[in-house]
Parts: sequence; structure tokens; C-alpha cells
Amino acid sequence: MDCLQASEEFVYADGALPRKMKLLIAMAYDAAHGVTNGVRSLASQVMKAGATKEEIAEALRVAYLLGGIGSVYIGSQGLKDVFPE
Repeated sequence: MDCLQASEEFVYADGALPRKMKLLIAMAYDAAHGVTNGVRSLASQVMKAGATKEEIAEALRVAYLLGGIGSVYIGSQGLKDVFPE
């Protein structure tokens, strides 16, 4: 578990791409691959990293274009607890 945690910290650290961007990419990837809990977790993390609802929506639009309509369903299911309105 320590190795996994260290890898996650390394991958999501600010670098050429900021942490926020990396989290948005990961969230879109999870939406495109049917991982509802991943979308939920990453959306919460990316909000803490400073992302707006609009940035999250745009990332999910990319997932939809590349992954199909299922990405919209998975994204909406993952976000319903993050944005309950």
C-alpha cells in the first residue's frame, strides 16, 4: 500500500501538467471506462484542487466524445453525490 500511495502522489504531483489537470484527465478516463466510484472520488479531489463545475463538465464532454454515451451516464452517477442539486 505504501508503494501505491507513493506512486499516486508522484503521478498527481504538479509538474508540466498541474495536479488539477491530471485529476480531470483521470476523472474523464474513469467516466469513459465505467468507473462510477472513481468519477465520484476524483471529482471531489479535483474540486479541492480548485476545479470549477464548468471544468468538470468539459472534461466529461471529452470522455463522451472518446468513450461514448455511457460516459455521460457514469459521469452523472458519479457526480450526483458531489453536486446534489
